[in-house]
Amino acid sequence: MSPDTHDAERLRRWRLVLGGDGDGTGAVLDRGDARMDAALEKLYGARRSGGGRGGRRGAGLGDSAPSVARWLGDVREYFPAPVVRVMQRDAIERLDLTRLLLEPEMLEAVEPDVHLVGTLLSLNRLLPDRARASARAVVARVVADLERRLAQRTRSAVGGALDRSARTPRPRRPAEIDWGRTIRANLRNYLPEHGTVVPERLVAYGRRQQAVKRDVVLAIDQSGSMAASVVYASVFGAVLASMRSLRTSLVVFDTSVVDLTPELRDPVEVLFGTQLGGGTDINRAVAYCEGLVTRPSDTILVLISDLYEGGVREELLKRVLRLTASGVTVVVLLALSDEGAPSYDAENAAALAELGVPAFACTPDRFPELLAAAVERRDLSAFAGDGG
Repeated sequence: MSPDTHDAERLRRWRLVLGGDGDGTGAVLDRGDARMDAALEKLYGARRSGGGRGGRRGAGLGDSAPSVARWLGDVREYFPAPVVRVMQRDAIERLDLTRLLLEPEMLEAVEPDVHLVGTLLSLNRLLPDRARASARAVVARVVADLERRLAQRTRSAVGGALDRSARTPRPRRPAEIDWGRTIRANLRNYLPEHGTVVPERLVAYGRRQQAVKRDVVLAIDQSGSMAASVVYASVFGAVLASMRSLRTSLVVFDTSVVDLTPELRDPVEVLFGTQLGGGTDINRAVAYCEGLVTRPSDTILVLISDLYEGGVREELLKRVLRLTASGVTVVVLLALSDEGAPSYDAENAAALAELGVPAFACTPDRFPELLAAAVERRDLSAFAGDGG
């Protein structure tokens, strides 16, 4: 790229950022750039001009679903998908387009993502019948994408951990010996003159006396700030429920507790069974989960919450201590999302850490490895150290 071309491109970009013909750049936009500029102006025009809402030259998207749908069409044509999702989120938050999400035309035009699903779930009880089918289609698309991204990795990581934890370290009978693994583990002891391997260490098959090797309880805070975590946890719950070696339960809570385990095969049904918003009673939720525990040493309780407790804090800490003392592996995730450092109650997190239960955020990509570590009862402090 020549210096003149580079300067022209830089001026073009500044012109799109600043907006307006009197911005001092002198850049002239072609037809495509003009439509990009118009799409940006409708959303950010008032802010770019330094004025208030409704600023100069047509800032705002209008007040009808068709006009917003047309704007979304332009945005999807001229910007890459990650930028589209950011602009959609800004439009919903800054221009108060929540009401228009109840319109089928709007839902059919949006670029689905986790944040949009969270917004739709918060509007679940308000959705009119004519928009409900479109909303479910949006949620189903996001869920299907997440399952494609996360399911195989989760089954592989957790399945491998279950196999490793189930192996008998000292097989007592020949039938318990996994000869293939034993030979591979002892190849350095091959004696060529005898054409054989001397098995210094025997590797056994996993214990077969029980089909279900671990019980996993997912307890999800459905307060409004946890929307993305609810979406990811519901998808993970469905994946874990598909593994026969696990018995998976899924519980959502605010000030009440709802057991959505019967819906686990369909994460879309799980999501529409949630109700984002409201208060939080973590103590009540943990009390319910405590009642689900029948095999403490084989149970993993994953509490996903920002720990802003509206219930009885002292009782909550006592329950967690009782669970860990009985052998339950308790994992507290302040968030299960890609949104960065979450807001959380630092005092409650510190109190849990004193009980030996670290609380930290975890990204969806790291969650399979985290759960595998919990299955093998490995130290989880490394996950807390790197932020999940």
